[in-house]
Amino acid sequence: MSMTLLRKGPWWLGLAVMFMGAVCFYASTELAATAQYAAIGPGMFVAGVGFGLIGLGVLLLIQIARGEVFEPEEAEHAVPGQAMDKRAFFTALLAAVLPALTIEVLGLPVTAMLSFMLVARAFGSKRLVSDLAVGFVLASLCWFMFGWLGLQLGGFFPLAGF
Repeated sequence: MSMTLLRKGPWWLGLAVMFMGAVCFYASTELAATAQYAAIGPGMFVAGVGFGLIGLGVLLLIQIARGEVFEPEEAEHAVPGQAMDKRAFFTALLAAVLPALTIEVLGLPVTAMLSFMLVARAFGSKRLVSDLAVGFVLASLCWFMFGWLGLQLGGFFPLAGF
């Protein structure tokens, strides 16, 4: 393993994946590892995701150390050398951050509807009303199904009082 290869490759990406795994694992310590109705609780799942991300980060660092070249595959239909679409990236990033900012005020269905629309927009959709409707229907179904299972996801639309 050559130090030159480590300097050339995107080693920071492997470290970033490992850091995300460590954050997940740390967050899992605040959640119950078991639940009253099942042997596996939410903390167990988050800890598993954390361990998985740490492992994937290590594997990525090994690939980088071996000199793996990270270029678009032919099946991805990507144009090599084309610059990243920053508008699409930041739109998808907003969709990922939005729930943390709005779910307590707007509730799951409205928040998920907005996130769905933003992700669809990031992928190039121009059908705003259709994307909002599909997002609302899917999120509402999830909200009702989790309620049917006995799990509370907060109010349907807390801003309106229900």
